[in-house]
Amino acid sequence: MFMRTPWLRKTALICCAGAWLAAWTANSAWARNQPAPDWALAAAKTATPADSGDASAVLLFDEYVITVDGQNHAVERERFATRILKPQGREWGHCAVDYDVDEKLDYFHAWTITADGQQFQAKDSDFEDRGAYDAPELQMTDRIRALNPPAGDPGAVVACETEKRLAPYMDEEDWQIQLPIPVVDEALELDLPPGGHFAQSWSHYTPVKEEEAGANQMRWEIKGMPALDLENLHATPAWDALAARMSVKWGDAAVNGVDNQWRALGLWQDQLEAHRTDPTPEIVAKAQALAAGAPDFYTKLSRITAYIQKNVRYFIVEKGIGGWQAHFAGDIFRNGYGDCKDKTTLLIAMLQAIGVRAYYLHVDSERGVIDPEEPSLTGNHMIAAIELPEGENDARLMARVKAAGGKTLLIFDPTDEETPVGLIRGELQGAYGNLADGADSQVIQMPVLAPDSGGLSRTGNFVLAADGSFSGDVTDVFTGVDAARERGMLKDNSQNDVRERLERGLSADLPGVTFKGFEFEQTEKLDQPIRLEMHLSAAGYAHSAGPLLLLRPRVLGSDGREVPDVMESKARHFPIEIGHPGCWRDSFDIALPAGYAVDGAPDPVNVDVGFASYHSTVTAKGNVLHYEREYVVKDVEIPPAKAEDFRRLESSIFEDEKGAVVLKKD
Repeated sequence: MFMRTPWLRKTALICCAGAWLAAWTANSAWARNQPAPDWALAAAKTATPADSGDASAVLLFDEYVITVDGQNHAVERERFATRILKPQGREWGHCAVDYDVDEKLDYFHAWTITADGQQFQAKDSDFEDRGAYDAPELQMTDRIRALNPPAGDPGAVVACETEKRLAPYMDEEDWQIQLPIPVVDEALELDLPPGGHFAQSWSHYTPVKEEEAGANQMRWEIKGMPALDLENLHATPAWDALAARMSVKWGDAAVNGVDNQWRALGLWQDQLEAHRTDPTPEIVAKAQALAAGAPDFYTKLSRITAYIQKNVRYFIVEKGIGGWQAHFAGDIFRNGYGDCKDKTTLLIAMLQAIGVRAYYLHVDSERGVIDPEEPSLTGNHMIAAIELPEGENDARLMARVKAAGGKTLLIFDPTDEETPVGLIRGELQGAYGNLADGADSQVIQMPVLAPDSGGLSRTGNFVLAADGSFSGDVTDVFTGVDAARERGMLKDNSQNDVRERLERGLSADLPGVTFKGFEFEQTEKLDQPIRLEMHLSAAGYAHSAGPLLLLRPRVLGSDGREVPDVMESKARHFPIEIGHPGCWRDSFDIALPAGYAVDGAPDPVNVDVGFASYHSTVTAKGNVLHYEREYVVKDVEIPPAKAEDFRRLESSIFEDEKGAVVLKKD
């Protein structure tokens, strides 16, 4: 579909344009001096809605017409007109269209109608054609043709029209019916060949009944769609997880019922990857060598998954349908690189070689984008679902889910090079994916892991001097998904960068902190905790107040989350993201200076709101002050109805972290 920058979202699994551009130039030459068409002039006369609020632009008109022929090949035309209301709204006039080797761009025309009625048509020099991705590891044929419209100033209306031939292997389109700006009038029309049929599904919007626009012509119209603007909201799900959209399908994908549509999508994926997972003799030999002598199923599995994580580099070389279809397992193994679906393909092949079944699981990198009620190809990532043997109950294999039909599946992302098999990162927990398992294909929800799936245990031993300075040693032990995050940080940063990052973090709690040294341990073994030893000192940690010393027993770190709109008791309509399940513990001992004793300390904190809990205590024994806290998170997001519980939890955490101990000299 046509795209209005900056709102571009590719649905291919990212993880010979020159000829087309020549054709486009030829088409555009005859139209260069044509006046704006009637549909654009009519749209420009549409009044800006009174309830547009502080919007920087408004979409006045947006119409898609998809024409399908007898071979289920489709041509899509879009016409849309946007009024720019503010200078920052100019970006909504920078329309763009994506295409690749299997999607021919027939034409792209644009006009600007100024506030005083002048008309300007876009020329070749107003367009830019570029690759869809700038990252060097993405070698793809996807391209974007974008427009910088002439005279695109506040008050002007930019009208664009495009037509392209959709890829012949695709028989669905997602209609994004909600944007970050208001939409006045929008429509989608589907023109089918005689005997053609269609199916539809809706996400975050009450289904609209289609109207018959003619023989085998269906039309859906929506008026007055409000903007979904999350700019001043915090801790919300991804924008694409909240915005209203509709999926329309034709041909083989057009089946009735949500479950049947998911099944059809899984079957399509299976057929697309037929024989690509077949293990070659070389793959069989390597997989069996890795599994040889393994004492248990977990060890066998982890050897193969770790091999792919470490030895198959993430690199994409794909063309056209390669955005959806993996390379053959033998080629991936021999070349030593591939994208998400390639890594999944090789994993399936290697597991097959040792008698373990695994399946493609189409997901999105952000939780909530795939809606179980809207079967579609929405989603940008491919991972694996590994079938566990009956009775396999190794506690390390946490990321398991029961599929309809009885199979126990272990979810694993072979593209994630830091997370060991048995775990999945927080963004995938609780999200949905489409399982490709032939006639048993289905949508499944990935698990939300238990709190012991991640966390940090921090211990510190410090010596406080009478002048308020102190020094000591800190030991951090990262586990599970938190250890995976640390591995990613160490992988992406130099030693100096790591040091600077640690110092910045410590300086937030200890201004003027000085590192005496730090060491990371156990960074290579994915299924082991990471240990960080830090040796530090800081001047002025405790503050004098006459004969008293005031100090904060929570020496380092914070569990509090800055979510201003929630903490200010503003009305909340969307879920609140709270991170990922885990357990974070601190235990600090501070040796007090001679002659000082505790004269006052914060009360214990005990808060349990179901989805999370927080406990802390401050005690003194002899000349040692002891601070201990535990923060446990059990979920990934909470409904807006629990905003008050969230405020109570966060207020307690922030209050505890600011609490002070009073020391009095004997």
